[in-house]
Amino acid sequence: MDRIAMACAAALLLGTSAAASAAVKDVAANGFSIENEQVVPVDQATAWKALVGDVDRWWPKDHTWWGAQSRLSIEPRAGGCFCEANLDGQRQALHMTVAFVDPGKTLRLLGGLGPLQGMGLSGAMEFRLAPADGGGTRITLSYRAGGYTPDDLSKFAPVVDKVQGLQLLGLADYLRKPGNRSGAAGAGAGASGGERAGSQRSGSQTENTQRTPSEPSE
Repeated sequence: MDRIAMACAAALLLGTSAAASAAVKDVAANGFSIENEQVVPVDQATAWKALVGDVDRWWPKDHTWWGAQSRLSIEPRAGGCFCEANLDGQRQALHMTVAFVDPGKTLRLLGGLGPLQGMGLSGAMEFRLAPADGGGTRITLSYRAGGYTPDDLSKFAPVVDKVQGLQLLGLADYLRKPGNRSGAAGAGAGASGGERAGSQRSGSQTENTQRTPSEPSE
């Protein structure tokens, strides 16, 4: 627990930037719910394409297993993989499994993020896209995690909230760049990326956690 707590503390110290709206919705010793929001100046279709097709471009590389050597992909289909592999494909991680896809509106993924997966915990992460007042798209990222653990999960909630705020901010900043507003890869590109990572997943699957600066975490 000491090692995990130190890693989470490091993430909290580095997570000084956050989403426009962030909140720990509820928390208990065995779980928590968090929510972050950003408004981006693009329509829902464009935001969706970037979400599923360009994850390797907007997800912060310092929250992956292998940093600049990592390649991320999302297969936007039920049972699809949110996967990571290094450049030669020998090191691989299944971060989450896609459970629900409503293009342009909702993407739901299942799994424990960061150290939570190694602790045997489960979670549901959801991206919801909706028209924003005044134009653009409001992207809401929520995550609910819990399960048995001898550790007090309430200590993790503010850290995970900060880290997910940074991850959503990565997507929002990507979509705010003029060159990316119309140039986001199509949803099909996300599928092909997922297929590429999926084809690299043979034999045993690498234990997944994403990393904080001192250990793999979100």
